[in-house]
Amino acid sequence: MKEGYVIRDQEKAHFITATVVDWIDVFTRQNYRDSVVECLNYCIKNKGMVVYAYVIMSNHIHMVVQSNEGKLSDLLRDFKKFTATTILEKIQTEPESRREWMLERFKKATETHTRNKNYQFWQYGNHAEEVYSEKFLWSKLDYIHMNPVRSGLVKNVEDYIYSSASNYINNQGLVEVELAEIPKVDVSKESSFIKYISQ
Repeated sequence: MKEGYVIRDQEKAHFITATVVDWIDVFTRQNYRDSVVECLNYCIKNKGMVVYAYVIMSNHIHMVVQSNEGKLSDLLRDFKKFTATTILEKIQTEPESRREWMLERFKKATETHTRNKNYQFWQYGNHAEEVYSEKFLWSKLDYIHMNPVRSGLVKNVEDYIYSSASNYINNQGLVEVELAEIPKVDVSKESSFIKYISQ
């Protein structure tokens, strides 16, 4: 069955959600979060990925990304394939109390799809939404950056280091983010994050 959210314009920025199979809380471990960060930075330097915002939550990641080469679907496929391979290898070789349970879940997920033979780490699809306006972009940046606050992980958005919020507030972060310009039009009624960084 074809996913409803399809990337039609490969050159435009999109809001993307990548979710771990069965919503397994893989990213509660720092070494797995670091694998995502390393891959994002690699894709930025070597694959033409432009990241406007991201957040790594316990079992999914949100991003606003674009491809400089106009091949966003291919870029996301490669990103997910590489992170899945890297994290699965870490699960199998580094200390992990949940190893057997997680690998069993990832193995079971392959039964309903023929693409993966051994393990399936990410759910299929990216829930891609094209960024069609400045207001839409900032609503997604707001959603991404406020996610850890709404989840009770931190009080202030910039305190969650596995997010691009600190790039916008402190001009530094783990990933080399392309900062979106603060809008000249008034979208602050929609965005608590704009209010936050404008203070």
